[in-house]
Formats: sequence, structure tokens, C-alpha cells
Amino acid sequence: MSATLSDTAPLDTPAQAAADGAPPESMARATGVIALGNVASRVLGLARETMLSTLFGAGAAVDAFNLAIIVPRSLYDLLIGGHVNSALVPVLSEYAAGDDDRRDLWALVSALLGIVVVTLSVLVLALELLAPQVIGVVASSNATPEVIAQATDLLRVTAPALMFLSLFAVLSGLLYALRRFTWPAFASTVFNGTILLVTVLLYRQLGITAAAVGWLVGAVVQLALQAPGLRDAHLRVRVRGALGHPGVRRIGLLYLPVMASLALDVLVNRPFSYNLASGTGEGSISYMAWATTLIQFPQGLVALAISVAILPTLSRQAVDRADVGLRQFKATLGQGLRLAIVLIIPATVGLFVLAEPVVALIFQHGKFDAVDTAHTALALRLYLLGLPFAAVDLLLVFAFYARQNTLTPALVGLISLVAYMVVALGLLPWYSFFALMIADSVKHLIHTGVSAYLLGRGMGGYGGQRLPATIGRAALAATGMGALTWAALALLSAELPDNVLGRAILVVVAGGIGVAAFGAFASRLRLDEWRWLGDVLRRRLRG
Repeated sequence: MSATLSDTAPLDTPAQAAADGAPPESMARATGVIALGNVASRVLGLARETMLSTLFGAGAAVDAFNLAIIVPRSLYDLLIGGHVNSALVPVLSEYAAGDDDRRDLWALVSALLGIVVVTLSVLVLALELLAPQVIGVVASSNATPEVIAQATDLLRVTAPALMFLSLFAVLSGLLYALRRFTWPAFASTVFNGTILLVTVLLYRQLGITAAAVGWLVGAVVQLALQAPGLRDAHLRVRVRGALGHPGVRRIGLLYLPVMASLALDVLVNRPFSYNLASGTGEGSISYMAWATTLIQFPQGLVALAISVAILPTLSRQAVDRADVGLRQFKATLGQGLRLAIVLIIPATVGLFVLAEPVVALIFQHGKFDAVDTAHTALALRLYLLGLPFAAVDLLLVFAFYARQNTLTPALVGLISLVAYMVVALGLLPWYSFFALMIADSVKHLIHTGVSAYLLGRGMGGYGGQRLPATIGRAALAATGMGALTWAALALLSAELPDNVLGRAILVVVAGGIGVAAFGAFASRLRLDEWRWLGDVLRRRLRG
């Protein structure tokens, strides 16, 4: 696949595909590229977490590393990461659609690069100088002096990665706007692979610092990976007059509500969560991190892949305010939602049933023991309760962004954040840090329900997209799948040894039975969306 995959073929419109209810071929193609990149990234991400758990266990070293990377990652999300889908891609897509020679597009991106370089240089220097104070804010008062001291040293290693992550965000937003999905889709794969490789090579000499070095090197490498996709781009770092560019001002206005929402997450939600978790005992932050890594696998494979694939198309359709543009917008969104529903519901049920053997297979090595497996599996199952809502919600939020409405999702996020904090505090005395997983699921439920209502009201409905029927059939098929997977798991567990090979056979065989069962039930229930996926897969294998 080339970097210009979606530029080399005409883009099917939803109207053209509506005859049989199938999604446009371009949507499936782009989703496939992004999903493949997400699969590779998640696999390497799991390998990275497995490596950390094996080498260091669920103790002070990994807690310190997680504290050190949460600071640059949170600042990245706040200052630039949230721009990509909320403001950059919608505005850059509009520029790309109406700019034949792309001169205006290159000028806008050059101005954005200049702003990033100047702003992030100052911020990285501040992090280096104020590392002890920053870690003191993020860590709980119950954190040990060993964790605080080690996290401070690691932050000084990871802080420069913030610059490279931010430059990558701008360039990846440009590539998505140009519908060149391959290079940014595989960037996180390279990022995780680099962390894994550097840590394995250097951990004997540097200990947990090797992981921090890998994080910095990975940020540099994923930025460099975008260069082949931008060979025709005329970009430079433009500082003079950058803030006065009209496109920059539009992006800034769109991003203000998102930044406010992310600021609440970075400055309130994440410190709140980490403080509560670290106060419940050593290892709690690590359990949360490992469960989050697993939950992000289906989330990235399904919801993020579909959302990113359709965002440029939704953004261009949203510019057309006529009835035709609105109908196409609803059709594209509806097709994305149905695909996400049909994939995320069985993924949630399957991972819920197989949670403990999956965690044991991936993490139970070295210093990670059966108790750690039980805690991580329970955290994962509680997170999974909110996964279907989170997947649907991501597409709804992207639809708001495509319509260049960032205020509504930000306000809905504030409501759901308050609910999260209330539930977490209320349940903490009874459920310890597991209260955070329950609260997270409640947050996604509330955010999805309110977003769906407001977006539907703003569009005048969803245009007869058969969403309730799709949900009902997918849930029924997934229930049958879950029952058969559980039965297979119970039978095989009694026969297989409790070692790596036995766990691998258990997960593969029981999971394979589950996939086959869902396919059979979906066909029996005439789940059209499952047929779409089968048709696309067969065409790709033949072509």
C-alpha cells in the first residue's frame, strides 16, 4: 500500500453505496489500513507492557515510569494532541478540498509548525528545570520517596519527547486531511517497537531509565517516519506572522473548548485518578495501566480506525450545507456507527469472558504473579462495561468535530467528568481502586447518551440508519458467542497445563470458537454489517 492510498482511487460517496446499504469502498479501505496499523501498534504495546511487567514487576520502578510519562503525554494531549481530530483535520481537510495547488495548505501547516517549535521549546525547558515540583503535583502524598525521586529523574529524560510528539501531531493531521493514511497509521507501531527494543537493549545498564530513553527515541523515530508521505509538501517552520494566519485563528477558536475540556482531564481528572489509585497501595497504578493497555486494543482497532477513516470525508461533506450534503453526512456516519457496533460488541463480550487467561498469557511472567493477574483481569472487566459506549461515543464526537462544533462535546465532557468523580469517590471505600474502573464506565455511558441525543437533534435525526436493529442483532449474536466461549474455556482449562503454551492454546482455541460462533449467529440473524465485512475481506484477498 502506498502513502497516497486514498488519493489514487476515486472516493465513493455514501450516496453511491446506498443502493445495497454497504459502506463506500474507500471507507473500508482506509479503515483497514488504520486498523492494521492499530493492530500492530497494540501488539507491540502489549509486548512493551509485558516486557515491563517481566523485568520490573508491579512495583516502584514501573509506577515511577508511568508517572514520568504521564506528564509529557498529558501536556501533549492538552496542547496539540487534541487539535488533530477536533480542529486540525476538519480545517486542513477544507483547505485541501478547495486548494488546487495546495499553496494555502502548505502555508497554514508551516505556520502551525512554527508555533509548535517556539511554544514547546519553552515548555520542555520548564519541565527540565521544575521536574521535582511537577512530579510532586502528579504523585499522591502516599507515594514513597523512592518513587518520587525516580519519577523526577525519568521525567527529565522523557520531557524532550514532547517536542517530537507535537511536530508529529501536526504532520499526521496533514496526512489524514490529504487522506494519506498509511504513514500516520503505523507511526505508533514504530513508537512502541522502538521503546521495546531500546528497553531490552539497555535495561541491564540503565534499569527503568532504559524505558524512558526508549520513549524519547520512539518519539523521534515516529516523526521521521512521516517524511515519505510528505515528499510533495512544501513546508518550512514559519514563525513570523504565524499567529495571524486566518487558518490558525480558526483552528484556535475551534480548539478552545477542547483545550478547556482537556485541561480538566489533565489538571483534574488524571491527577485525581492517580492520587486515588496510588493511595490504595503499591501496584494500583500499574494494574490500571495494564488493564488500560488491553482495553485500548479493541478501542483502537474498531472505534479509532473507523473514526479517523471517515473524519476527512465527514469534514468535506459538512461544508456542503445543502440537503444533499446532510444526507451524505448522515449516511457516512450511520455506516461508521453500524460497523463499529457490529465489531465492538462481540469484541467486548469475548474479551470479558477471556479476561483472566488473556492477562495471564500476556503478563504473568517473571515478577508478575497470579495475584497480579487476578487484579488486572478484574480491572479489565470493569473497564469493558463501558467499552461499547466509548466506541460509539468516539464516532459521535468526531461527527461534532467534522461539523466544526467543538463546544458541545466539551460541555458534555464536563458533565460526564463530574459524574466520574462523584461515582469514584462514592465507591472508593467499598471497592478500592476498582471504583475508578466502574466510574469510567459510567462516564462513557453518560457521555454517549447525551452526545447521541444532541447530535441527532442537531441533524434532524440519523436518517433511518437502522441502528437499534443493528444493536439488537449484534448483542444477540454476541450473547450466543459468549456462552459458547465460556463453555469452551471451562472445558479446556481443566485439561491444559497452567503455563505459557497452555494459556496460548486456551486463548486461541476458545477465542477461535467464539469468532466462529459469532459469524454463524450473525449470518443466521442476517446481520448485514457482518456481510459487508466479509465481502470486503474476500475482495481484498482476491485483489
